Amino acid sequence: MTKAIKLLTALPPPQRERLMSLAREVAFPEDARIFEAGGTADRFWVIRSGAVSLDQRVTSLQRVTVASLGAGDLLGWSWLFPPYQWDFGAEAFSPVRAYEFDAAAVRRLCEEEPALGLSLVRHVAEILAHRLEMTRGRLMEQYGQNRRSVL
Repeated sequence: MTKAIKLLTALPPPQRERLMSLAREVAFPEDARIFEAGGTADRFWVIRSGAVSLDQRVTSLQRVTVASLGAGDLLGWSWLFPPYQWDFGAEAFSPVRAYEFDAAAVRRLCEEEPALGLSLVRHVAEILAHRLEMTRGRLMEQYGQNRRSVL
């Protein structure tokens, strides 16, 4: 498996500085819902400290954790793709400190500075590919365990 990409360290310093000029520091207490699937994806975060779980609602009462994120990880990618709605929900697993970015402002910056936009999209795509690879691995592992228990 490939190593996880950390968005801020992956960007070249000048591009990172431009992106960070749009950041604001935020904090979430443990157990805070950060966003819900289907909601408007109008911002994203880079986690500075703490842990966040991404989840998918299975029933009206049950959510399943699909990924756990920590320091340096990108939280939220739906802001980049129309219709700009969250595909998952997110909850602070512990107290979280993060950099928050206004999605519309970042998209405008990407239009104004195409090299930054291309770099940002490429790194977000690498992050998504890594997460998909990790999820596939977990599913294969779970499938193998379930198959052995049936045999």
